[in-house]
Amino acid sequence: MHLALDPVAQDLLFREARTANTFTDEPVTDEQMRAIHDLVKYGPTAFNQNPLRITLVRSPEARERLVRHLAEGNRAKTAAAPLVAVLSADNEFHEELPALLPHFPQAKDLFFGERPARESAAALNAALQAAYFIIGVRAAGLAAGPMTGLDFEGLRKEFLDDDHTPLMVVNIGRPGPDAWFPRSPRLEYEQVVTTV
Repeated sequence: MHLALDPVAQDLLFREARTANTFTDEPVTDEQMRAIHDLVKYGPTAFNQNPLRITLVRSPEARERLVRHLAEGNRAKTAAAPLVAVLSADNEFHEELPALLPHFPQAKDLFFGERPARESAAALNAALQAAYFIIGVRAAGLAAGPMTGLDFEGLRKEFLDDDHTPLMVVNIGRPGPDAWFPRSPRLEYEQVVTTV
């Protein structure tokens, strides 16, 4: 094998992991979520920025408010998931850069002084962090069901503010017995990689 990660971990994170559509009723604890964050916070981003924000939707009232902003096909599975996370990008992430990038604190104003530059950087780097988050959920032995079929503006108004842009909603829990659709095909190496 050419990978340092053992085959069991490879399967857990990638080969056997799938987007879950149903879950058991086993709760997802705050301790599990903290462990996931403590792992995935080390994923690389540009300028070490940390624009991802995670809103955990636990209460029945908040879940009801969330579900009405989802596409019809996503509502039932979200209503039944043990935990749901709203992932968003903080467009004011640059305020934290002096602490996160102490060797280059002037990056805050030099590169991110203008709102359009911040929004572009926040969208890209929060999306990277969202991918790390999904892998972290899998590393915890849980399944993730990320979804983008939703009313983004309605979700932003319901749970966020003008400085945060919603990216996706992720259902989290132990997969139920009928959690997965059959595995869809993937592109082969030769279809993806070009050497120049």
